[in-house]
Order: sequence, then structure tokens, then C-alpha cells
Amino acid sequence: MEKWRDQDEKNHEKQWIHNVLEGQKEDYAFLVNRYKNKIYGILRGMGADHQDAQDLTQETFIKAYRKLASHDPNKSFAAWIYTIATNLLKDLRRKTRHTESLAHPPPDPSTRNNPEATLLQTEYRTELQVLIQQLPPNYRLALLLRYTNDLSYEEISEVLNIPVNKVQNDLYRAKKRLKQILTVEEVRTGAML
Repeated sequence: MEKWRDQDEKNHEKQWIHNVLEGQKEDYAFLVNRYKNKIYGILRGMGADHQDAQDLTQETFIKAYRKLASHDPNKSFAAWIYTIATNLLKDLRRKTRHTESLAHPPPDPSTRNNPEATLLQTEYRTELQVLIQQLPPNYRLALLLRYTNDLSYEEISEVLNIPVNKVQNDLYRAKKRLKQILTVEEVRTGAML
């Protein structure tokens, strides 16, 4: 069932892209609405501060719009647009020697009526983000693309321009490294108590 839905969504994407290229520029709004939060999340997860993530998200869509005709319709649009976003972030860092900051995700709406659950959720996410920030950039980006944006190994391969087996290897090593970091943190905080 989910596979059918994914295929249906990809067909809609292809149609929107086709429509934009045929002059129906208003259809680009569908693509923007579909990916704006995901791109913003990737950029934040890679250490961009709020303002930079917003600016780069907007710049990603401007650049993608200008280069839409160069997108291969047989390849993943998601992978293509994430590549643009991550390259823009790399360019920004090269230009400004930007230091990475921690991401602050929005609160989980399922905890809206429970202040204690909201606090615990926020603390957990903050701790997880601190741990993820300790990973090498290639591991961090692979994790974010896979688990926050649900990209397939093939799509991650396209975004990062690496073979699929390297994606699998990076994800495995990232999870293993996270587990090691978490164990060290538990020992460190347990020893302090």
C-alpha cells in the first residue's frame, strides 16, 4: 500500500515539474510546499542556525527553479534538491568559516497538553542532536537523510555522490559511533552521580 502511495506521489512530482517547464509556474508551489520543511530540517541538522537554514532553504528553491530543466526526470527529485541544499550549505561554510550550532527542533505536537512530556521530549531531542553533532559530517548527513527525510539508499547515494554500499557502510558506522558516544556519556554522567 505504501509503495503505491510513494509511486503516486512521484508521479505527481513529475507532473508538477512537467507543468512548470511548460509554463505553469504556479505548480512549483506544490514542490516548495512538499520539501521546504524537509530541506530546512536537513540544513538545521547539519548545523546551520535558524536564519541560515531559512535563507538556504529559500536559495535552494530559487536555484532549483532556475535549473529545473536540467533535472533528469528518471532520477529522484528529492535527491536532486537535497544535493542543491547541501552544496549551498558547504559553499556558505567555505565563504564564512561558519561554526556549527546546535539545532533546536520544534516541539512535538503529540505532547501539547502534557508539559512534563513536552520537557522530556525536548531534552531527549536536544541530547540526541548534541550526540549527532559529534559525528563526522558524512555520517551525520547520511543519518539525517535516511531517518528524518526517509530517503532510500539509492537517493542518499545520489545526494552524496557516493556508491550505495558506502551509504550503507556510513549508516552502519554512524549508528555504531552513536552507540559508543552514548555509552561513554552514560558512564561519564553515571560516574558524576
